[in-house]
Amino acid sequence: MASTAIDETKLQAFMGQFVQDLGAALSVATVTIGDKLGLYKAMADGSPVTPGVLAERTGTDERYVREWLSSQAASGYVSYDPASERFALPPEQALALAEDNSPVFIPGAFQLVAALIKDEPRISEAFRSGDGVGWHEHDRDLFCGTERFFRPGYIANLVSSWIPALDGVDEKLLSGARVADVGCGHGASTLILAAAYPRSEIVGFDYHPESIERARAAAEQAGVADRVSFEIATAKEYPGSGYDLVAMFDCLHDMGDPVGAARHVLNSLAEDGTWLIVEPFANDRLEDNLNPVGRVFYSASTMVCTPASRDQEVGLALGAQAGEARLRAVVTEGGFTRFRRATDTPFNLVLEARR
Repeated sequence: MASTAIDETKLQAFMGQFVQDLGAALSVATVTIGDKLGLYKAMADGSPVTPGVLAERTGTDERYVREWLSSQAASGYVSYDPASERFALPPEQALALAEDNSPVFIPGAFQLVAALIKDEPRISEAFRSGDGVGWHEHDRDLFCGTERFFRPGYIANLVSSWIPALDGVDEKLLSGARVADVGCGHGASTLILAAAYPRSEIVGFDYHPESIERARAAAEQAGVADRVSFEIATAKEYPGSGYDLVAMFDCLHDMGDPVGAARHVLNSLAEDGTWLIVEPFANDRLEDNLNPVGRVFYSASTMVCTPASRDQEVGLALGAQAGEARLRAVVTEGGFTRFRRATDTPFNLVLEARR
């Protein structure tokens, strides 16, 4: 380092980025606290509050709340009026922080990240050994955080744009179809489909027993347990045939043997059935993914997706930034002859595969 010339301007720019990143990293804890203790929800009406009022509303300590509010104001998550010494949650932030069913609800993402920080020792050891770390081996907050993180995107897009972008699938589901939601987790996508298409028979599959238990409870709570079921099964072994639609939401890249999963999907579909694959948005070249979205997905892939795949048979480890070309190769190797990008969002690739 002593012989390396340092560009002071570049160094200071990087240190400025570091300060921003450090504040964002610390926000993982403060946002999680605000979500867990109902602080955001208690401010959701937008009316300015003192720390004392918010503490009284939420059964918390005023001094802690004052410091928390100050951190939120410095982050731009709440506003602060010096004249009245009151804090307020603007309506835009309330939509993102206080409304669970909002299409832009974000606390789940912070819950997910908090879980991954707790999992760091296990992942570090996997770096040394080359072993995998199964989904089931992570902190339990990862399971809840992932469902809460992805559900807003499904609420915003699944029924309104993703299903209609598929060839003839919306009509089939409206009239009554057989659907398998593979890798369903806590069942968010499954239940959204069930609510939109009451004539269809939908079953969710996941290898993780705890997630299936949660999904079944969610179906009961939603009042759709009579026509939605959840079963423990892997992507290569889920039962049934003649499905009009098999869906995989943000999970194909996590599989150890996605080609084997593709073959099983092909065998389970009806002759004119469709495979819907939703994956994190990615371009095909690494250099085209070096952006804020790619940063999120590559980091998540380092901590969750790659270790999960390495824990399974084959261990192909596609990663969360596989890209359309790599996914096409997997799907066609599994026996499908038709593959296309049906639509996309800044965060999702929505792919359609058929015989």
